[in-house]
Amino acid sequence: MTDLDDLLDRLTLEEKVSLLTGQDFWSLPAVPHIGLRSLVMSDGPVGVRGTGYTPEDPSVALPSPTALAATWDTTVAERAGRLLGQEARRKGVHVLLGPTVNMHRTPLNGRHFECYSEDPLLTGEIAAGFVAGVQAHSVGTTVKHLVGNDFETDRMTVDVQIPERALREIYLAPFERVAAAGGWGVMSAYNGVNGTPMAANGRLQDEILKREWGFDGVVVSDWRAARDTVAAALGGLDIAMPAMDNPWGPALVEAVRSGAVPEEVIDDKVRRVLRLAARTGALDGHALPAPPPEEDGDAVAHEVAVRSFVLARNEHATLPLRAADLTRVAVIGALATDARVLGGGSAQVTPRHVISPLDGLRAALPGVDVAHAVGADPRPFLPPAQGPDWAPFTFSAEGHDFGVETATIRWLGDPPGGLPVAAITTLELRTEITPAVGGEHVLAVSGFGAFQLVVGGETRYQGSLHPPGTGRADLLLHPREQRFTVKLEAGVPVPVLLRQTFEPGMAHSVSTTLGHRAPGPDDDGLIAEAVELAARSDVAVVVVGTTEQVESEGFDRVSLALPGRQDELVSRVAAANPRTIVVVNAGSPVLLPWSGEAAAVLLTWFPGQEAGAALADVLLGVAEPGGRLPTTWPRREEDCPVLEVRPTDGTLAYGEDIRIGYRGWSARPLFAFGSGQGYTTWAYGEITLDATRARVTLTNTGDRPGREVVQVYLSANQPGPVARPERWLAGFATATATPGETVTVTIPLPERAFQVWDGGWRTVPGDYTVTAAHALDAPRLTTTLTLTQPLQPAPTAASRPPKQP
Repeated sequence: MTDLDDLLDRLTLEEKVSLLTGQDFWSLPAVPHIGLRSLVMSDGPVGVRGTGYTPEDPSVALPSPTALAATWDTTVAERAGRLLGQEARRKGVHVLLGPTVNMHRTPLNGRHFECYSEDPLLTGEIAAGFVAGVQAHSVGTTVKHLVGNDFETDRMTVDVQIPERALREIYLAPFERVAAAGGWGVMSAYNGVNGTPMAANGRLQDEILKREWGFDGVVVSDWRAARDTVAAALGGLDIAMPAMDNPWGPALVEAVRSGAVPEEVIDDKVRRVLRLAARTGALDGHALPAPPPEEDGDAVAHEVAVRSFVLARNEHATLPLRAADLTRVAVIGALATDARVLGGGSAQVTPRHVISPLDGLRAALPGVDVAHAVGADPRPFLPPAQGPDWAPFTFSAEGHDFGVETATIRWLGDPPGGLPVAAITTLELRTEITPAVGGEHVLAVSGFGAFQLVVGGETRYQGSLHPPGTGRADLLLHPREQRFTVKLEAGVPVPVLLRQTFEPGMAHSVSTTLGHRAPGPDDDGLIAEAVELAARSDVAVVVVGTTEQVESEGFDRVSLALPGRQDELVSRVAAANPRTIVVVNAGSPVLLPWSGEAAAVLLTWFPGQEAGAALADVLLGVAEPGGRLPTTWPRREEDCPVLEVRPTDGTLAYGEDIRIGYRGWSARPLFAFGSGQGYTTWAYGEITLDATRARVTLTNTGDRPGREVVQVYLSANQPGPVARPERWLAGFATATATPGETVTVTIPLPERAFQVWDGGWRTVPGDYTVTAAHALDAPRLTTTLTLTQPLQPAPTAASRPPKQP
């Protein structure tokens, strides 16, 4: 094995600094004379995008991180990680930019769907399992965003004021858990914490992460978050990304030569980069362990989906449906055909296929009339042009043609075909529409940049969708749309050209969509059609949810209400058919004012590419809905403990301290933390304790196999040195059993569960009530534990850390 210090000695100062400075959008440079290849990074919370636009090499799209946490299963999280590690290897990626372990502090966070939970223990355990799975393929992870990036408003510049106890017990806890599990990377946030920008925050990145926790991996900046050459170098940051607007490079070399930054600080950073290269196979002389067996992407996406779906309501055992009893099924909602399977922003990938709810149910119910009605369309932008009216799309960049499946083109980083960014100033999307229905069609251009839309040889639009001077981040995260009404004759083909132009060097970020809506009923007519279809069907499945313009990276939500007239749609369909099942296609909590009117409510998050197939399996009882809520769902928005996401004078104070999520609830929520129903019943028999673990015995008392998530909560029976929540999650485990079978699960009770931060970690002795529960509000068994002295650390539920070179 090559000695890293020997390699370090062979590098010039300029070469050392180059290894800390992005060479382009996604990678670090190679140094051939020491056997170092370029280290490549990629976004990847739900799939591995790669470094650019490659429609010929699509990505598996897993369900959203909220869905993964809803499984409450670290083995499923590890399997998801193994799949993405495998995908990264296939795409030549060494480092995956994820997982995201920021907290569900408030449901208004626009990026809530990309985080796991409102509970730090559940977040940390799911993240540790995921990290172990990815790194089993010798692919690094960068757990993000350290720390306090729990909202999107002014995230680039805001200073987050976090009390020390909340910082330790809530916000840093998942990062600490992943560091202890052997994570190889951490991403630093844009925001500041307690007065210091995170990219230069030496106390958090150097003192706590590296020295106190013993983290030996790398700290990489969020993209363009490093802004100060010396402060970032002295503040614990190791890699500044990307190449554009980078404060390091020659400026850091000069800072070292002037004495502003000691060279031994640079050496520590380079040593960490070389260690990462050794771990990921980018450095000669470091053999990689054999990878785990190959995973089937479709199968993993399907498993995560069905295990994550939360059955929140099921009156009169409406679910599962029996196919033999069905002659007509109404499937209602725009999202039933245009499935929203992943969140907006850096989590986006392009999967090979997406199974919509309508297609999934039609495939699962041959011989049944599965009919569709839009009902209510919440999408503020028109959906991409698609379907039998449209000829194949041809996309070209500077004369190079590429085939595309849809009328949407997006990339972040490298353009297609290996074309350099600087060479691209024009893109063209060409197609032809032959409408089946004549009349007034609506076409739309959305994205960012300057566009020209030509329909039938006539220019219908030419200009920029954004005003001059709009920043790059706003362009990327806040696309706009322009619509145009075009009168078309049925059966007459009409050529369509959408041309986009760029300033030189700006084609590293592209978002372009040609939208289309055919003639049809107005909003009132759409709802009337859906109600009529529901009234003459055996069962109505209504798919409602959020849109990319409501729930996405880059901005926070202004309301938890479902967009458009979806609430009205559900109420009217439920009144027309008492067997109305509502499928909620949202990555985070939304208000459900009609929940008591529906026969069943199934929360499916952003369910990934296998959405419709997984939904059909759950609705028809082929699979049990295995999910439990990783975060509380409110009855009313004002009941949420934390709603503040708007900084004041550049600062946002976390004045609620540790009282986020269920720790801060005083009102009764609609659906409590940990809740969710299955298709069988369970009887809890006995709970026993020893010094470091609980054992819970339970029996499947139903008539089919099932899965239960056993949750253990602690409550302090006497005051301690600081106020504590009424109860808090101490551990969890999953149980599976056949009808009549009795099983026992063992749940570790680590010492940290009995500790508070009070200027240091303090184990609080005394009497504790230990509760085994189906959910936070559904206790099953209780006992008392008297703690007289500090506990020895217990094994954790997450998988073992990967081998370290």
